[in-house]
Amino acid sequence: QVQLVESGGGLVQAGGSLRLSCAASGRTFSNYVMGWFRQAPGLERGFVAAIGRAGGFTYYADYVKGRFTISRDNAKNTVYLQMNSLKSEDTAVYYCATGRDLSSSHQDYNNWGQGTQVTVSS
Repeated sequence: QVQLVESGGGLVQAGGSLRLSCAASGRTFSNYVMGWFRQAPGLERGFVAAIGRAGGFTYYADYVKGRFTISRDNAKNTVYLQMNSLKSEDTAVYYCATGRDLSSSHQDYNNWGQGTQVTVSS
């Protein structure tokens, strides 16, 4: 079992930036595809980005493409989400999760962190 802990959320003005981190412990981090998802109040959990095991492949939701960048450091067991040009509609709780394949479906991911709140003020 992998334990995931997200950090880096907070309050930021529209147009600003935040960098989220997700630290993993437990089994070998590099065995997993890593994904970021987000959930706003009253909405379903939605895909944000995913990264392959070695970091060579990435996959983004259209609504964050060009603004967000996912990366990982397997030596530090950490995956990151750099978020630039933030918009009010990016406000949500952001979760990281482990998966087996690069997928946009939350059903293809199993271990989840507790989430970190991102609030973008307009």
